[in-house]
Amino acid sequence: MARAESRQALGHVTLVTGPEEFLGERAVQAVRAQVRRHDADAELSETDAATLTMAVLGDLAAPSLFSSIRCVVVRRLEELPEESVPGLLAYAGAPADDVALVLAHGGGQKGSGVLTRLRKLERVVEIKSASPRPSELPGFVGQELRGHGARIEPDAAEFLVQAVGQDLRSLAAAAHQLASDFEGTTLTTEIVKRYFGGRAEAKSFAVADHALYGQAAKALEELRWALERGTAPVLVTSALAGSLRGLARFMGAPRGMRGNDLAREVGVPPWKIDVLRRQSHGWDADGVGRAIRSVARADADVKGQASDPAYALEKMVLDVVRARPQR
Repeated sequence: MARAESRQALGHVTLVTGPEEFLGERAVQAVRAQVRRHDADAELSETDAATLTMAVLGDLAAPSLFSSIRCVVVRRLEELPEESVPGLLAYAGAPADDVALVLAHGGGQKGSGVLTRLRKLERVVEIKSASPRPSELPGFVGQELRGHGARIEPDAAEFLVQAVGQDLRSLAAAAHQLASDFEGTTLTTEIVKRYFGGRAEAKSFAVADHALYGQAAKALEELRWALERGTAPVLVTSALAGSLRGLARFMGAPRGMRGNDLAREVGVPPWKIDVLRRQSHGWDADGVGRAIRSVARADADVKGQASDPAYALEKMVLDVVRARPQR
């Protein structure tokens, strides 16, 4: 089955569209995994559409000394220069058989003309990453758990959404944690409460809020309190990642937008805009980038690359605070 999937990705263009970052990144990683299952030595590479020329694409797709199988990811397709459009469309019309090309578009109207033309091509397969409605989140939880070979009662799925919140990355991490710890068990509300009751989301986001304000002592205090009371480490990294993404979108949003319009642009509830405005004081783009990289390292650590998740989380908090320029 894996070989058949990878053969479908090879010789095709996978178009990943939509604003939901978690689902979009999952789709990208799925293509990479398919290609690697087909050939463990396959070359993986990526580039930004803003710098994409046919010469660059040709270099990325060219066979290497180690493998003729390639997976090339082009991110931010909406930034593709106009002069590069004809060449990309020509390639997408007849892609190389040993290359899996992934084109990621973040949604919105920019670049929509290119999407329309790509969708008409026979060898282009589109995966949409639209955010589910709140009413669909319990179903998302159930689907996640089925993917891990587990099941959950409907009431328990609804409680998990209430406890963890609506961030898909956090919900997926919580589902994975439950499936790992209760293998072969149908998850009930009582089991979910045992792990994620008691304001699990609030505990994780309290750590994130203090860190973004530069309050290291308070952030560490909240972190230790949360871990002592059973908050899963992945929820802490997810909370900080989500908060930093929101901060980055807020800082990059057009000036002068009204509150509700700005909330839609940033992708947060209206009340969150005032919080982001206060948190943005003292941050710059470079600092946010460093903080995001620190959280990514900690996320990998708590998912198995380090022996002490608590230490990894404490280091993450301190790194995030240090990434905030002193003003």
